[in-house]
Amino acid sequence: MKTKHHSQSFIGRCILDTLAGLREGLSRFSGNSRSAVIFCLNPGDPLLICDPQNLLRGYEPKLKDLYIDNQSWRDEDCQRYDRKLYNRIAPVENLQLDGLISYGGCSGAVYYQVWFTEHHPNMCSIGPTERWLEHTVLRFSHDMANESRLYTGISGSFLREYTTHAVRDYIVDQVNLRLGIDTHVRIYQALESVLGISKTPEEGAVPHGELIFVEPRLLHQLNMIAEFSSEQQPQLNHHKHIRKLLLSVEHSNNKLVSNGTRILGVCDQHLPEFCLVADFQGKLGYLRLNDDLVCSFEDGSFNSTTHRAKLFEVEEILLDYDLDTSVRNSLFQVVSALVHNAETNGFGCTLVVDLEDDYTGISGQLLTPPIDLQQPESLALAAGLSRTDGALHIRADQYLYAFACLLDGLSIPGEDRARGARYNSALRFTAIRNNSIVIVVSSDRPVSVIYRGVEARKRHPFTPADFCSLSTELLSTWLGSD
Repeated sequence: MKTKHHSQSFIGRCILDTLAGLREGLSRFSGNSRSAVIFCLNPGDPLLICDPQNLLRGYEPKLKDLYIDNQSWRDEDCQRYDRKLYNRIAPVENLQLDGLISYGGCSGAVYYQVWFTEHHPNMCSIGPTERWLEHTVLRFSHDMANESRLYTGISGSFLREYTTHAVRDYIVDQVNLRLGIDTHVRIYQALESVLGISKTPEEGAVPHGELIFVEPRLLHQLNMIAEFSSEQQPQLNHHKHIRKLLLSVEHSNNKLVSNGTRILGVCDQHLPEFCLVADFQGKLGYLRLNDDLVCSFEDGSFNSTTHRAKLFEVEEILLDYDLDTSVRNSLFQVVSALVHNAETNGFGCTLVVDLEDDYTGISGQLLTPPIDLQQPESLALAAGLSRTDGALHIRADQYLYAFACLLDGLSIPGEDRARGARYNSALRFTAIRNNSIVIVVSSDRPVSVIYRGVEARKRHPFTPADFCSLSTELLSTWLGSD
């Protein structure tokens, strides 16, 4: 059997270039992301790991069970070494590790490899990220099939710019599963059109409305309200024209219809059994396969985020307090509704969730009596009051006690002048009010949960001190199993 003869320096360079490109690309798509890999090149080799930012720390028991105590991974459908077969890859599906997304494969060039990244809690779908990791498997297999003198480092560059390709690959996979491979909608062309329209204002206004892409053989399932003459159907690349037509379905249940090449007309709200939906919501928009989210788009690029805060930090903090379960759940629902209202309507606001035993007022516009936020009309009023300068003061009893509140406090370490007055005031306020949670919603959608003078689960930029290693090492050594 032939074996691979690569120097450790060449393998290390390939791994680090690939990890860097993957990390940077995914960070643009999903926010700060880490990446790691476990691999071995030959059937008899021990597994190696490269985890530059400690992504896999905390998963040692599971990895030990998968790879040290159990050797079934060596029984995967792996081929003998043949670098001509680098692109024939037997997949290793997601390992289902909580908080991680993984994908790997076995090929004639790399006996076994699995790549990892973070599963962010507010992702529309993990599908595009899995396709990104799948392409990483192919790139590394290709690099290992070549000789070191032919290596250009281009894999990292490919992965850094892979956003649209990952979205397209996931959509194509879903289309093929549902409709077969003989489809006519060109996904790249559709995606280019979506981004082009999203960047095209009409008399200064951003786009609203839905555009759907339907396979021609499913068009009969639509209830067409208006059809355009075949000689006058706009081409999909005429973004300005389509942007004007989008006005006809703005703020309605009707939709523009495309066959992937042209705009055919307008249909009602009933969708066919399968279609791609571009939902324009102003500066922000979403891609869906019928009702299933794929990704969002904003500023001419695709993102994995839902742009709706999960607020799991608030849930975790509330668990530390002696609150009745129904009270805790109801309070969380009130906070979520107010935050999501601000996110949806694109304005900034601040909420103070006061968990002190005794009431202490906050300087602002007091309400006498306080209003019950469990009542829908009162919650709607609070949503309107949250637009005013200052914070809403909400207590554990789910009553709103004041609005337009000013949050004061002494300067503390950790303030970030780049984040503005809302954020830094919340840091100062919670440093002296230890049993208050402050949720800060910025007008550009980031949501920060501040508690006891720090941002809950704040991600700090990676520094050299965070790195566990910039080189590969034996997985058994990394696990401490030697």
